[in-house]
Amino acid sequence: MPEVEIRIGGRAFEVSCQEGEEHFLFSAAKLLDVEAAVLTEQIGRLPEARMLLMAGLMLADRTAGLDDRVKEANAQIAALKAEVEQLKSRPAPAPERVEVPVIPPQVTESLAELAARAEALAQSAEEKASA
Repeated sequence: MPEVEIRIGGRAFEVSCQEGEEHFLFSAAKLLDVEAAVLTEQIGRLPEARMLLMAGLMLADRTAGLDDRVKEANAQIAALKAEVEQLKSRPAPAPERVEVPVIPPQVTESLAELAARAEALAQSAEEKASA
């Protein structure tokens, strides 16, 4: 079991940990050291036990706040998942009916006849104009 030296609040501590978990220990010690530095700045030099206790309590307070936020986020996620499932379980909306207008054949025939008459009139007018 490896022994590592960590520094918290300017003080060195020899601590044992499981093989391969040294980086977790150093990360945890760094968090505790940051809180101890805040205490040292605000209060000054403290007895070792008091400094570690206060720094641990500050970290615990921060962790409790984060736990509350995680619980709120999980509740929101659950509510959104329920809403999605409710929307998925709804029956599909009825297909929208689209009507395409159909031009009756009589109209097409009438328009063709009118076009032919217009062309005949135009040709007649051209002939009179050129004569």
